[in-house]
Amino acid sequence: MGTLLISCTLNNIYPLLVHSRSSCFAVHKNVSSFFKVWVPLKVQRFSTRVGNSHEGDNKRPNTKQKEQSGKVPHALPKSVFAAGTARKKAEFLKQKWGNDFDKELKGPRKPKENNIPSQPLTAAQWKTLKDDARASHHFEVSMMEKMLAANSDIDVAKSLLAYVAMETGTVSYELLLRYLTLCVHGNHESEVFDVYDIMKKRFKTLETGAYSLFIKGFSRTEKWRECLLLLESIKRVITPSPRNYGYAINGALLHGDSRTAWVLYEEMVEKGLTPNQETWQAFFDSDRSAHDSESKLSSLLLYMRNNQIYPGEALVKSIKAWFESVPGNKWNGSWTTPENSGHCRNCCSSLESIQLTEDEYNQLKEKVMNDVIQGKDVFKKTTPQELESFKSFVKKRPPFDVVIDGLNVANTTSKGNQSETLLEVVSHLAQQNLRLLVLGRKHMLRGSRSWDRKNMSVIQQKADCFFTDNISEDDPFLLYATLHSGNHCKFLSRDLMRDHKACLPDSSTRRLFFKWQRGHQLVLSSYTAGRRIRFETVPKYDTIIQTEENSWHIPYDEDGVERYSYEVPRKWLCLEMKR
Repeated sequence: MGTLLISCTLNNIYPLLVHSRSSCFAVHKNVSSFFKVWVPLKVQRFSTRVGNSHEGDNKRPNTKQKEQSGKVPHALPKSVFAAGTARKKAEFLKQKWGNDFDKELKGPRKPKENNIPSQPLTAAQWKTLKDDARASHHFEVSMMEKMLAANSDIDVAKSLLAYVAMETGTVSYELLLRYLTLCVHGNHESEVFDVYDIMKKRFKTLETGAYSLFIKGFSRTEKWRECLLLLESIKRVITPSPRNYGYAINGALLHGDSRTAWVLYEEMVEKGLTPNQETWQAFFDSDRSAHDSESKLSSLLLYMRNNQIYPGEALVKSIKAWFESVPGNKWNGSWTTPENSGHCRNCCSSLESIQLTEDEYNQLKEKVMNDVIQGKDVFKKTTPQELESFKSFVKKRPPFDVVIDGLNVANTTSKGNQSETLLEVVSHLAQQNLRLLVLGRKHMLRGSRSWDRKNMSVIQQKADCFFTDNISEDDPFLLYATLHSGNHCKFLSRDLMRDHKACLPDSSTRRLFFKWQRGHQLVLSSYTAGRRIRFETVPKYDTIIQTEENSWHIPYDEDGVERYSYEVPRKWLCLEMKR
């Protein structure tokens, strides 16, 4: 409905304005008796300062105030897949190159105009403020948006609505919706009820944005069951969002109706929607006094496991608290990190292996061969003749132990000769009696300052080599050779293969690829020409929620650590049943 003007007569707006928290209000003498606008009794010169500005509801908690038990002193292994690695790398590059370039591009920032009143205004004062504004056409909506951003006093917003109603005799849907947002975010229950009554009288249906706001607003009140009717209204148009369901579930749990909450949860999952972490947390927080739903709460953890979802720190603390509150003092929770060997530091039990089962490996191999190696876009990166030539090359040779992305490894350092770097790494691996395949491009054989012919000749003596055309992309070749060689074969590259993972047809196969990748990818972590070659530790355990009869191990996202989709958490919660 966007900019649709609602035909609210002045008496329709009246309920929005009478619930003022200020005691210094009187009836404006120039307003007709059937509609009374509340204005300040003492008209003072208005201020444009934001008084007592509040932080938004979604502010993250101070990470310094964490539980002491959440701190794990053990050193963590370095890995390109560890949570926070990408962010640390970006910060390092930013420090290395400085911020001057960004500043030149963005230019100096213009100071934002702050003209939000700190107290309710009269209609005359609002008119003056509007006349002085640069864009008076959208003044009211813009002002309400600023109030929302600043979490302004609700009475200031009411005085703006009163001014608009007096000036035009109507309030636009757009303006009313922003006022509703302010009411919901500020937990102003009576104002939310008033807006709801007005909209119900004026409209048979609302847009989904309004329904969503009302669901959130009602969920925290004694009228929470209204959320169920609003959900049904949304269903007539679209599928409700996980957040819509989440607020309704939270309302049911807050008011002791766990049966309705579980019905809504199961309905949401059946529709293929992924619940929010706040919804899971609400279940664990509300059921601490009733432990007859242990199997249902366990199903929440299994859902996270099956979809490779990691709980955040707030949720994992609620999970820990619920288990430790089980009658009989059965469970004990500890914060930990796994050993490189794959054992839990706390209980010493073995975590699930990162290695794929035979069925998983065959399933992944088939999907990668069909969707990545022989996919629709593969010949944008090579030619049919070159691909068939490579397949024949691989099939004629015994399985490889390590497949090396030659160019990627050669560019590990900007210092020294590229062929020397590649030769050192190949020699290091060849000393371990490993069968090696080096993938490169034909320009590497022509001889140049970067590519010494003698070095390339020695590399070809130590490893099998295949050189593609210079315009070809070697990643499909690398994946083909690695998967064709068997589950033992690893590949060496810093390329995280995100584009190729995206080509896979479904989320379960992409998760399987990611698991295989973490267990098979070698990455150079440290290289000093002529002196040192080190690889990142390949984990022996899978970073996924896992359980046995008497324990749960739950990897979780730490507050303040930004994790990219190709990274996994570093910290774990160990839950073990006391003996």
